[in-house]
Amino acid sequence: DAMQASLMQLSHTMQMDFSFQEDNMFRRMRRLICFDMDSTLIQTECIDELAMRAGVGDKVKEITARAMRGEIDFKQSFTERVALLKGLDVSVMKEIAENLPITEGADRLMSVLKRCGYKIAILSGGFTFFGEYLQKRWGIDYVYANELEIDENGKLTGHYIGDVVDGQRKRELLRLISQVEKVNIAQTIAVGDGANDLPMLSESGLGIAFHAKPRVVANAEQSINTIGLDGVLYFLGFKDSYLD
Repeated sequence: DAMQASLMQLSHTMQMDFSFQEDNMFRRMRRLICFDMDSTLIQTECIDELAMRAGVGDKVKEITARAMRGEIDFKQSFTERVALLKGLDVSVMKEIAENLPITEGADRLMSVLKRCGYKIAILSGGFTFFGEYLQKRWGIDYVYANELEIDENGKLTGHYIGDVVDGQRKRELLRLISQVEKVNIAQTIAVGDGANDLPMLSESGLGIAFHAKPRVVANAEQSINTIGLDGVLYFLGFKDSYLD
């Protein structure tokens, strides 16, 4: 543990990423990978984008930041933020979806994962509308996120449908999908950046904090802080010579 702590400190100083993994039969046999969406697969928080269009950007951004730092309950903050979006036209959501800033390395990562037969899931505290757009782009197997209620005039009501996908729900969904796919929990991977990702990061066989908040990095066993999302491939044992 002392050596690991020293190397982790060195990695921050040298701006390098290290991975410490137990060398067991599952290490090179991962089969299911679950991603957070906002600030992980894409370089934005969709709720902040919607809020800017609704003229409540600063209010929502502050609530989002406090939730991601773990200062306030995610479910409560989510309800407050969605209420502020009331009256926004659904056409705005389509415009945002068509211009999502994809994280560097995400396309390469997804291409390799699909080629190698991994099952892929998005488990997001964001919105299904954007998750389903990414699902079509990459051929993702599962998308679980929050659904915004839209009225008959194509405007947001300020409410959501169903239960909120918070940190505990992400953990439950990781377990559920692994059971459906008959994958041992030790063969699962989770990747995320926020406080609400910690439950699934700790539950999975390989939890990776990606360009994450300080609290998340401090509590995750693995982290990527200096390279793109395709850096996950190195944590899975891939080499550039396999890929290029």
